[in-house]
Amino acid sequence: MRDFFIEVYRNKILMTTISAWLIAQTIKVVIGVFRKKKFDFRLFIGSGGMPSAHAAGAACLGTSIGLEYGFDSVYFALAFAFAIVVMFDAQGVRRSTGKQAGILNMIMEDIYWRGKIQQRRLRELIGHTPVEVIIGLLLGIAIALVSRIW
Repeated sequence: MRDFFIEVYRNKILMTTISAWLIAQTIKVVIGVFRKKKFDFRLFIGSGGMPSAHAAGAACLGTSIGLEYGFDSVYFALAFAFAIVVMFDAQGVRRSTGKQAGILNMIMEDIYWRGKIQQRRLRELIGHTPVEVIIGLLLGIAIALVSRIW
């Protein structure tokens, strides 16, 4: 079992991808501190916000694999397809879900004030805007390139 953890730790592509995700999530927290003037740890473990950690991780993975095995390899093709699906989902499906949650929250609030329901609000910050995904994409590529140098 110990060998497993050592091998995982030695997997530079995996560690770089995890680092990209952590860096993107940390940037979200820092931006949140400046915007809200308070520390909110939920931004670190939650989804949504600037930049997209999903896009950063997927782009870092794809770029790292391309740099290591070649951009003409089947590994890069798989990572690229994975990244496209992740980024499309992050800004498409999940963003729509967040908008729907916002509308449902308004309906629930209206019903609540009429005294007919007591329900917790739904989470609205679920997906990403296209800009958040693009910034995450660029961040992931940059982290993979910097990691290659080190």
